[in-house]
Amino acid sequence: MNAVAIFAGANSGAHPIYVESARELGRALAVANLRVVYGGAHVGVMGAVADGALDAGGEVVGVMPQFLVDREIAHLRLTELVVVKTMHERKAQMMNRGDAFIALPGGSGTLEEIFEAWTWSHVGLHPKACALFNVNEFYTPLVAFLRHTVAEGFVRQANLDDLIVEDDSERLIARLQNAPVPANRW
Repeated sequence: MNAVAIFAGANSGAHPIYVESARELGRALAVANLRVVYGGAHVGVMGAVADGALDAGGEVVGVMPQFLVDREIAHLRLTELVVVKTMHERKAQMMNRGDAFIALPGGSGTLEEIFEAWTWSHVGLHPKACALFNVNEFYTPLVAFLRHTVAEGFVRQANLDDLIVEDDSERLIARLQNAPVPANRW
């Protein structure tokens, strides 16, 4: 594993721990010599993870559509900024450049991105691990709902078992590095 794609909110959230934990995760990824691939913004939780990695000497690749660059939210200290035309191109670049995926706290875009990556692993489009960084128990209600989808017969237990849920950045990275390849269980 050389690079981890991060899905994260462009907002900072209601509690300082979201930004603090994002910075810590970025630092931990840099220390582990893992390149960060993310949405390219300098704002919110996503900006914090980039800052943490950059401040620790890590490589950070941002992928951002031109319309967001035009809004002046692009991070200016990145190792590389890839400017694309559409959100779909952004996501495709991030999926291709990441060897694993982590969702930090965020909104609908973050959820859409991690769910797509996780679904693609179910159907065999990639063999990459997917994880939820459960800062401040942010994802605990979602995990409860996902257990409900298993109980109701819409998601296989094996697919849910493939989704890593962790609240500590170093344990999260270790679990990603040691994760078995998700099986095609469609």
